[in-house]
Amino acid sequence: LPTMTFSSRPRKRHCCVPLCSASAKFNGILNFHGFPTHSDLRRQWLVNIRRDNFTITSHTRVCSRHFASDQLIEPTTLDGRRQLIKGAVPTLFEWNGFKEHSLTRDHDYCSVPEPSALDISASAAEDLSKDVETLRKEIQELRVQREFGLQRFYFNNMLQTMLYSIPLAYLSQFTLFLCQCVM
Repeated sequence: LPTMTFSSRPRKRHCCVPLCSASAKFNGILNFHGFPTHSDLRRQWLVNIRRDNFTITSHTRVCSRHFASDQLIEPTTLDGRRQLIKGAVPTLFEWNGFKEHSLTRDHDYCSVPEPSALDISASAAEDLSKDVETLRKEIQELRVQREFGLQRFYFNNMLQTMLYSIPLAYLSQFTLFLCQCVM
């Protein structure tokens, strides 16, 4: 009978069942269940998953796909995880006719999306990209307007400062000069 060994190195969770590619890295919906400590139940799990000479570690997991719905306790909160009932044994495998899409829950979160769903997603992403570009242009226009407003304000202040510093004798000549520049 395999024994449990413990390792201090953290690992990504994935299902140890042959032909199952479920991984927590790519699927946040599935739950991954550790092997039971009771030796008879652990032996039954190993027989069912067809892993006779297999070393179980503290990181060895079986995903919730392989348990019938009556062996799972649904979470009571949105961020909770499914628990197994006492004595639960994995029974749903590819070699006994279980297909991923025959899962009776909302839907199979590990299935590959239909091409039409990908087209819709690509179209939505394209629309969002266009919206982002439009918003960028609007922001740029606002920046130009703001800078123009600040430059105009700066020019008015500079003009006032110059007017106050010009002796009265030269003020009329300076005013004529400014009028010629503007026209």
